[in-house]
Amino acid sequence: MPTADELISAASIRQLARVLGATAAPSTRWSTVRASAEALGPLGLSQRTRAVCDALVQDLPGTYPAAADVFRAALADPRFSGWMIWPVTEAVAALAVDSARPADFEDGLALLAALTPRLTSEFALRTFLNADMERTLRTVSTWTASADPSVRRLASEGTRPRLPWAKQVPELRHRPSVTVPILDALHTDADEVVRRSVANHLNDISRLDPALAVSTARDWSERAAAATTPAVVKHAMRTLVKQADAAALDLLGFAPPSEDLTVTGPSLRSTKVTQDDALVFGVDLTNEGPRPVRLAVDYVIHYLKANGTTAPRVFKLTTRTLAAGERLALERKHSFRPITTRRHYPGEHALEIQVNGRRSGRAAFVVDL
Repeated sequence: MPTADELISAASIRQLARVLGATAAPSTRWSTVRASAEALGPLGLSQRTRAVCDALVQDLPGTYPAAADVFRAALADPRFSGWMIWPVTEAVAALAVDSARPADFEDGLALLAALTPRLTSEFALRTFLNADMERTLRTVSTWTASADPSVRRLASEGTRPRLPWAKQVPELRHRPSVTVPILDALHTDADEVVRRSVANHLNDISRLDPALAVSTARDWSERAAAATTPAVVKHAMRTLVKQADAAALDLLGFAPPSEDLTVTGPSLRSTKVTQDDALVFGVDLTNEGPRPVRLAVDYVIHYLKANGTTAPRVFKLTTRTLAAGERLALERKHSFRPITTRRHYPGEHALEIQVNGRRSGRAAFVVDL
């Protein structure tokens, strides 16, 4: 994952000041923006975005319309692109929602749509949603018909209930159904990036309202309007499949395992793992029945926590159709190297296999750090 310095870097913000100075130079000559570039060193990504946004607001002309004119003029410069755009979109949102002129709210949304092809405006859209969600969604819904796939993606991505790196919009979590019409309009989009955003958005909804997510995906599947729909539905249901949600499994054709399916394992290569090694395990599946079976095969690591209890996390192994009489042997390596998103604790962990939502074969192993 890129670091904050690789994204909103001092060099990119110095370039932003040069671009703005060349296209619309106020009397300050963008001195606050230039100074903010030199103060980014100790700041994280969101802090960098806020610092540069605040500098832009300070250097910009005092009203939203004048600021919007500056940014629209900058769009003529091809250098006005990349990660420098994120704080620009935040400045647009801050000025537009705080303006006393009602028309500036709509114009700010239009400017976000114009800026989004240069990077993305998805994060700044959250400011508008928190200020007036209904008004914002009315405009965003029109973006689903845009000729620009970047704008269509913005309609889905910017309204995700659990958008990574973004500020929260509590109303989207409380009322996840309000964005379903946007997803309905885009789930068969011609652009794969737009469809991937739709799938991720519906996956967000599945964490808040599983029944709503499954019913939406089922409706898409029954329409069968595009050859791409099964892939969208499968990606959107991935969290519910890991959670062994019966409705999601049924939608994707994963019936509860019968007695004709034999699961042997997991077998561990070693019951002791260090942070420099990986847990290596195997599992065998045999379909002893007369008909093919469709399988979603996952594995569950029960991580030891600091308080001595364990917490399960599900990982994908494979999705496969097993013919009558067919045997499938799988092997996987699971790393225990240190990562920033999870802390490992020494002691006894456990591993299980999950097939079509049913777990079996718990095997203990020790992590030695």
